[in-house]
Parts: sequence; structure tokens; C-alpha cells
Amino acid sequence: MFIVDSHCHLDGLDYEKNHRDLDDVIAKAAARDVKFMLAIATTLPGFHTLKALVGERENIALSVGVHPLNQEEPYDVEEFRRLAADPRVVALGETGLDYYYQQETKAQQQMSFREHIRTGIALNKPIIVHTRDARDDTLAILREEQVERCGGVLHCFTEDQATAAKLLDMGFYISFSGIVTFRNAEQLREAARYVPLDRMLVETDSPYLAPVPYRGKENQPAYTRDVAEYLAVLKGVDIETLAAATTQNFSTLFRVPLSRLGG
Repeated sequence: MFIVDSHCHLDGLDYEKNHRDLDDVIAKAAARDVKFMLAIATTLPGFHTLKALVGERENIALSVGVHPLNQEEPYDVEEFRRLAADPRVVALGETGLDYYYQQETKAQQQMSFREHIRTGIALNKPIIVHTRDARDDTLAILREEQVERCGGVLHCFTEDQATAAKLLDMGFYISFSGIVTFRNAEQLREAARYVPLDRMLVETDSPYLAPVPYRGKENQPAYTRDVAEYLAVLKGVDIETLAAATTQNFSTLFRVPLSRLGG
């Protein structure tokens, strides 16, 4: 069995208390059939740090982007475009909108979001979208910028079934994290039952949002297995079926050959 953690922040893990090094993280994940990861950058300086951490490992791909909560200072758009063209980079983001924490940077967030989509279209690379308290503007910008030309995923999905339907209509994939296991997440579980297997991804968003039974602890890629097992029950399929489908979806969206994913 082969499971992909489609969204993790490997540079945010605690390598002093919880892991010896990145190879330790990889080994713990592989022991639970999580054998490939997409490592997400949230700033341009952070991308350089992340790329150095990952090195030449073939079982980790990279994204580059500027998170909507990192918009207090302008970033170098030309540098972003140059880094986005790196062959190790399979996606742009995470990008998107977050009005929950930062109302005052709405304009900058929206400009950056559009830039990520336009660069994704230019490079034929999908985008990874974060949204919080910004559903209508997120959907509007995706439509206006013709996101279907590059494709993408709404990561760590926490919206409702109606939002999922709109994203699916745009050709988007939808990624579920450990939040789907939380006791008060019934609306999210309804959305997960609705999203078809061929448009679903699994992720940890580690080190955040550890699934039950690890809530309150640092999340890590190994726990993608717990998210996948939970979703398999919701979808009424076995874990092998869900793992195969989400791995295929990852390959299709991020243009990562199945041969690199054990297939």
C-alpha cells in the first residue's frame, strides 16, 4: 500500500524533542505506508530552508508560495516566479485568503492569490489553496483567474458540501486533514462523503491539526494513515482502495509520475 501526505510543513517539525532528523520522520511515515510527501513552503526565505532540508530525496516534492498570513511585507514577485520554475517544485502555494486572522491585508492577499494562479497557468503547475472566513472571495478569484487552466486543490478542507460542489465544478481536488476526525466536524464529514474518490487527497498539514487519537500532540506525516483510514470508513471502502485512489489523484494533479509513487 502507498499513501501520500499531500501537504506537510517539514520545516516546522520539532527535531529536538520528537524526531532525530528528517530521515527519522520519513522512516516513521514509511512504517505506516506513507511513502511520499509534498513539503509546503509559506514564504520565499522558507522555501530556501525547506529545499536545503529536503535535499535530493526522491520521496519528497516541493511547493513554493507565500501564505496569505505572510503578507505584512511585500515579497519579490520576480523571485517567486523564478523559484516556481524550479523543476523540483510541483505546485505553487500555499496561497489563498485568510480573513479570520488578518482583515487588514485583504488587498495584498488578493493580489498575491491572483499572482500565484497566473504563475501556475504560465508554468502549467497547480496551486494549493488555503481559505478561512473568505469563501466567496476565494471562489470568485478562482473563477475570474480561470484556475481550471492550471488546476489545484483546496487543502485542509473545512467548508461545506455546497462549497465542495462549486470547487469540483471548477475541476478542483479537495484534501482532507485530521480535522475530519474531530468530534464536532459532522458538516465536514458530510462533505467528505459527498466528494468522489477520484477528486480526493489526504494530508496532515503537520505539525498542525493532529488527528484523533493524537490531538494535542505534534502532527507528523505518519499520521496521514489515520486520516486515510477514517476517510475509508466514511466512504465505505477499504483502506487499500482509498490509498490507491488518493495516490492516483496526487499523481494526476501534481504531474508526479506514478512510477515515482511506487506504482
